[in-house]
Amino acid sequence: MSNWLETSGGDTDRPLAHPVPGVREVRFGLAELRADDERPGGWLLSVNGIAQSYVDLDDPTYLELEYMRYLGYVVDSLEPAGAPLDTVHIGGGGGTFARYLSAVRPGSRHLVIEADEALARFVDERLGLRSVPGVELRIGDGSTEIATLPTDFAHLVVADAFEGLRMAAGITGPAFTAEVARVLRPDGVYLLNLVGARIHLDDIHSTFPYRALLDGDVFAGYQGNRVLAASRAPLPLDALYRQAERAFPPVRVAAEGPETRP
Repeated sequence: MSNWLETSGGDTDRPLAHPVPGVREVRFGLAELRADDERPGGWLLSVNGIAQSYVDLDDPTYLELEYMRYLGYVVDSLEPAGAPLDTVHIGGGGGTFARYLSAVRPGSRHLVIEADEALARFVDERLGLRSVPGVELRIGDGSTEIATLPTDFAHLVVADAFEGLRMAAGITGPAFTAEVARVLRPDGVYLLNLVGARIHLDDIHSTFPYRALLDGDVFAGYQGNRVLAASRAPLPLDALYRQAERAFPPVRVAAEGPETRP
């Protein structure tokens, strides 16, 4: 593991990044950062032409990508509203969700684990990830780094780790799932960004009995990103249903396990 970012801890005294467009060779391909001509603070990060993150530096509560909004719906349903959350992010990207949580739940702390050091450097230089309050950025493989964390460490674990269009190996497997359960507090929530229809979730289902799957409409047979919220404690489904009913574009919430909608 590289140590150059390990102790950053949300260093708001660092010089501000210079968000200029550019490309860089990274571990998993070619990363590109492009400004949004229609939104002054908006920046799109892609790798090999695939959108990875959208960041609004002026308004971190703005979530352009649909699956990010799904993550937000879950977090916004958790009580007490506005309370800080200790979060482990498996996969850093542009740090969109860490920025969101720091804005809507001030005082939150974030451990962002990123396997691609070149991508992390690119994002930090251009988008100032380490300037986000409460962020610690660690370079390493999420499947091994999570084993180094204390028990009952986090309110949330967010798995958003991809190699191209494929989820990072082991994210839904038994060993990683067991570590997530250990690191989460008893009422903590595991959030996964899922792509594709053929993902084996048996280990997650057996470990986390309370689950909710959020997704949008299937267009032309394509199954896009979905978000799975999983916990060992009951999820705030009523609040989550209200979030979904107000959402645009529409989002579906399907409770799994012991919970069903009345």
